[in-house]
Parts: sequence; structure tokens; C-alpha cells
Amino acid sequence: MKNKTVIITGASTGIGKEIAKYFIARESNVVMNSSNEENLKNAYEELGSPSNAIYLAGDISKQETGRKLVSLAIEKFNTVAVLINNAGVFSPKPFLDVEEKDLDHYWNVNLKGTYFTSQAVIPHMIKQQNGSIINIGTVLVDHAIDGFPATAPLTSKGAIHALTRQLAAEFGKNNIKVNTIAPGIIRSPLQGKIGIEDADSLAGLHLLNRIGEANEIAEAAYYLATSNFVTGETINVAGGHTVGHAI
Repeated sequence: MKNKTVIITGASTGIGKEIAKYFIARESNVVMNSSNEENLKNAYEELGSPSNAIYLAGDISKQETGRKLVSLAIEKFNTVAVLINNAGVFSPKPFLDVEEKDLDHYWNVNLKGTYFTSQAVIPHMIKQQNGSIINIGTVLVDHAIDGFPATAPLTSKGAIHALTRQLAAEFGKNNIKVNTIAPGIIRSPLQGKIGIEDADSLAGLHLLNRIGEANEIAEAAYYLATSNFVTGETINVAGGHTVGHAI
């Protein structure tokens, strides 16, 4: 991935920031995105304001944001090899309490963000006859939990899983690989935002009896970015979450 260009959405905190750090350290060219410009600028500076990275704030649910990210990548680094659709929102809410605005929120950020940014980058990947798109889903799409009611975000993530397979089918002939990473419980600021004060208390949801670390998602993303014969797959990076539990 040295000198190859990677666009990462949701790159100001948590998993996205760690993915950016991982690729930057391996001399990839990285375009970082987040809707929060202040957080994004801080993240860029915390990573050392690297010369092989640039950032652009923007709402990923808007079609123009994806186009701007791709244009910036082409302008600054000439090509786009990889898109990592990491930006997303997730929070539990009982099914009977979900309102239309909740559905709009999750579908706009999670699904439209992934859809529009992929739509912006694929024409360039077709020209290159090469590219990799990596989406971030969740193991909860295939492994529901009674105590974590989250139908609104989960339906949007499920749509991302389905989109991954269809894009892989439509653009495989163009040598464009499309895959999903489905994380288990990963240590990140997200837990605090959704009211989980002790993320390690959820260790038993995984056969390895621990939660995951953000760098482990970054490692998986790097593998998929460099793989030439994996497409249409959902890769569970979840410590055995989908297989069983430690409790």
C-alpha cells in the first residue's frame, strides 16, 4: 500500500482514526473525512500532521461530500486505490419507540454515506481496472441480542452487508473488490456515547473473553486493501462473537 491512496470516512475518532494511523504509518496516502471539522483537524494533528495525509470535513450523507473526497484524492495524490466506508452512527433504542427521524438519521449516515461515496469512487476504479472498497458493518446483523435493542441502526447496517455483495457482483469484472468488516465490541469512544461505561463488561460476548481493539480492525482493513482475491465477503473481526459466547 506504499504510495497508494486511501479514503477513510469517519476518521476523526475511534476505529476510523486508528485505520488512518495504520495506513499512514505504512506510507499510504490517506484522505481523512469526518462531519466534525474540529475533531478531524485535531485527529490529523495528533497523528503528526503527516505529509502523506490530508483531510476534508463534510457530511457523508450528502452526495457532494463523496464527490469532493474523490476529487481531492485525485488532485492531491492522482489516484484512489481504496475506499474505507467507516463513518457511521449506532445507538440502541427499543423498536416501539423508534420514530421516523431515527430511521432517517441511521439510513442517511450509515447507508447513504456508504452508497454515495462508493458511487463517487467506482468510476475512477473502473478506469484503473482496479480498486478495493471496504465497508464497516456489525456482527449484530447476523447475531441479534435481546438486551441490545437496535433495529434502526441494524437495518441500515444490514443494508450495507447486502450492498457489499451486490457491488462485488456488479464490478468484479472491473477488478474492484468490495468487502465488509463486521466488528464485535471494539474499544472506542462509541461505548461511552451509547451509555456503556465499562466496555470490558461485555467481554463474555466473545469466545476469546475480551473485547477487541481498534487496531485489530485496522489490521483487517489493511489485509482487505492488499488482497487481490477476496470479494463479496463479510469478515467477522469479533473474537468468536458469531459462533458463541464465553459466559
